[in-house]
Amino acid sequence: MTTLRQTAGQKFRKAVSEEKPLQVIGTICAYHAVMAKRVGYRAIYLSGAGVAAGSLGMPDLGISNLDDVLTDIRRITDVCDLPLLVDVDTGFGASAFNIARTVRSLVKFGAAAMHIEDQVGAKRCGHRPGKELVAKDEMCDRIKAAVDARTDPSFVIMARTDALASEGLESSIKRSIAYVEAGADMIFPEAVTDLPTYRKFAAAVKLPILANITEFGKTPLFTLEELRSADVAIALYPLTAFRAMNKAALKAFEAVRRQGSQKTLIPEMQTREELYEFLNYHAYEKKLDELFARERN
Repeated sequence: MTTLRQTAGQKFRKAVSEEKPLQVIGTICAYHAVMAKRVGYRAIYLSGAGVAAGSLGMPDLGISNLDDVLTDIRRITDVCDLPLLVDVDTGFGASAFNIARTVRSLVKFGAAAMHIEDQVGAKRCGHRPGKELVAKDEMCDRIKAAVDARTDPSFVIMARTDALASEGLESSIKRSIAYVEAGADMIFPEAVTDLPTYRKFAAAVKLPILANITEFGKTPLFTLEELRSADVAIALYPLTAFRAMNKAALKAFEAVRRQGSQKTLIPEMQTREELYEFLNYHAYEKKLDELFARERN
């Protein structure tokens, strides 16, 4: 009897339904995705800010493009089968054709879900001032274009709204309800500052709600228990490992430059053998040795 293979979107939806709230950890590169799976996460995330800063060395101001994101998606999905949620900013283009291309490309490259936001094209970080929004109807058109374009019906279209900071709770909830009516599968209210607000969003939209638990932002670092009490379905940690990695890298650069040696850093490093274990290095090496042995014979 043939068992049907789950799509990436189906895996993501299943994880959301079974782990409450689902912890989704940001993985800036393929190796981080491998480590996240080994630790036990059931879903991972590729941040737009992470692509801009980590892959391009640029700020998160709508500078990166679809191809930049697809490169990182492919590298991650090639080595890790965890469902991947991807930040697509405003869709990488103003027209329905641009958004359709984005959705089809994400599905083709193995992503499980995406979130698209209601900011203008020259977007800003969701926890920074000065954000400008498009009209509610324009965002609904973005969502409809995304839904119509998906080649896998299980691929998740998540709508992010940044309206809370500039328009207030009532308007942002009205926007979210409209986004659900336009076809959004899940809702991502950005820069929420308290638990009762999450409860109100969840009660209003009656779909899974994502909480962005990003460091140094507007949202407090709520615990899983607190988020569960507020009916949050997904807890996102977009750049936690990236920020820790950056701090460690800077410390290493400074120490080697100042001390002329990395000796003091050794206790803080992942060892060569630990790296090999995560990468299954010795299994690769064994296959390579077997191949060379056959060639010699």
